[in-house]
Amino acid sequence: MDLGIKGKVALVTASSTGIGKAVAEALAEEGCSLAICSRTKEVLIETARDIKNKFNVEPFWGVCDLNQQKDIENFYDAVQNHFSKVDILVNNCGGPIPGFFRDLSEEDWDQAIKQVLLSVVRFSNLVVPKMIEQEWGRIVNITSIAVKQPVHNLMLSNSLRAGVTGFAKSLSNEFGNKNITVNNVAPGYTLTHRLYDLAVNRAKTSGKSHEEILVEMAKDVPMNRLGGPEEIAAMVVFLASQKASYITGTTISIDGGSTKAIF
Repeated sequence: MDLGIKGKVALVTASSTGIGKAVAEALAEEGCSLAICSRTKEVLIETARDIKNKFNVEPFWGVCDLNQQKDIENFYDAVQNHFSKVDILVNNCGGPIPGFFRDLSEEDWDQAIKQVLLSVVRFSNLVVPKMIEQEWGRIVNITSIAVKQPVHNLMLSNSLRAGVTGFAKSLSNEFGNKNITVNNVAPGYTLTHRLYDLAVNRAKTSGKSHEEILVEMAKDVPMNRLGGPEEIAAMVVFLASQKASYITGTTISIDGGSTKAIF
């Protein structure tokens, strides 16, 4: 299927590993020009090399800490200078630290707000004017099943991913008449470094190994397995495509059926 985005410019945040990298690769496969970023220069260079070798697309890359407004602005300016526009924005970030309410300091909340919510607001604020001007744009936010079903011991993620969902719905209502769609993809248990770290964290308090925790996570999923980053990426790319032109303001769970809610 031709998704109609060949030649579009896509910016994917936190895209050197995991779901972000899988999304960047899937967009490259569709013929998009790519801008990728992360905090770690060495891993970013390796990711850019991998994408170039696999898809003959050379990503524009830059080091960017999503907690830092100046980093976001500088990276966006560099992308603008290189491509002159961004057609597709994929807001991805690592999850905030785990913890129950009384485990968390005000500093923990402040950092998580910057990482999870404000990074989405800031990048969206930068790309929307050009999208309005060209009357075409796609914004896809990668959130979590926590927006539909809070996850044990993830107070920060449960709270702030929901904020992203509300922001996206509001943005979709405001700019739908400009042919700009805004959607969220909510992954369930997906084989990434983040999931491994969560399993290690749970193992410390459960008396079980992290391997046992991962097996238990898979058993909680009706499909009896964990997801792959490429499965999340497939939905992100579809939502970024011309084929999804009448889908906006929605949150789609990619979780193997593990969310118990009907809607």
